[in-house]
Amino acid sequence: MASSEEKDSALETSQTSKPSAAASSGSRFWKQVRENIGVVVIALLLAFLLRTFVAEPRYIPSHSMLPGLEVGDRVVVEKISYRFHPPETGDIIVFNPPPQLRRQGYNPNQAFIKRVVGEPGQILSVRNGIVYIDGTPLVENYVAEPPTYQLNPVQVPKNKLFVMGDNRNNSNDSHVWGYLPRKNVVGRAFFRFWPLNRIGSV
Repeated sequence: MASSEEKDSALETSQTSKPSAAASSGSRFWKQVRENIGVVVIALLLAFLLRTFVAEPRYIPSHSMLPGLEVGDRVVVEKISYRFHPPETGDIIVFNPPPQLRRQGYNPNQAFIKRVVGEPGQILSVRNGIVYIDGTPLVENYVAEPPTYQLNPVQVPKNKLFVMGDNRNNSNDSHVWGYLPRKNVVGRAFFRFWPLNRIGSV
């Protein structure tokens, strides 16, 4: 039979062990919280870096790129290739508005999407529904209809681009407001991921 002193000692041991277990449980909880916060922060940082330097999704807001791109389409815009070479004729690019559009009230961060038609140094003109580059007709199987306007020959300046919407007669583009500074280009649209029934390259 245990003595009174032995019982008291066992009781004290049992009581002192309970706070220790509770403290251990609380420590594990806060450790898990810190780990979860760390994972979330890293994920957000990676998402920010990917969106800033690699690629980002964009929404098509207007009819200017019909028939290839429709209002509501979602595309992926990649930002890597133009670090190695400049935009080329035929590329579909996303860009921020140049000064001449900002003066019209457009938000500097608003995104536009058009096709590159003229590169620096090229002479571009539009006659009788045909776009000419350096005197050679541009083959365009992607336009909604031939342009009804005329454009006298112009030479694209250094570090500038001449861009047009594929919906030639319903596009606010370089034939209206002039050249696009190369520095305003955000990236190249290359893949449509929505709607699913039209998923694929653009």
